[in-house]
Amino acid sequence: MSEAPDPEVVELATKIFDLARRGETEALVAYVDAGVPANLTNDRGDSLVMLAAYHGHAGTVRALLERGGDADRINDRGQTPLAGAAFKGETEVIRVLLDGGADPSAGTPSAVDTARMFDRKDLLELFGVQ
Repeated sequence: MSEAPDPEVVELATKIFDLARRGETEALVAYVDAGVPANLTNDRGDSLVMLAAYHGHAGTVRALLERGGDADRINDRGQTPLAGAAFKGETEVIRVLLDGGADPSAGTPSAVDTARMFDRKDLLELFGVQ
């Protein structure tokens, strides 16, 4: 038998996910430094790194990776932060994720597949493929 989640915990988690979406790095890392997992995920499997990457916040992504965030964490749809950043054309985020060890071929579709789908030769070059 499972209990309903504490409304205060849900409210705090929602706030933390919103900080990642908005790129409010300082506030977000204060929570992570205080014990919130850098790999916290929402009900769709989107990690803090994924949310920050998809919304174009390279500095937030970098700070999360420095605190143990997983550059390749796959969400419930099989997507990685790198594929999300490729879809949005967020080149600076892509560079940060690659520097953090992200694999361009991970996920479905992968970042490489995404770049090919949108004929982004510049991104394919960053990924080291044709």
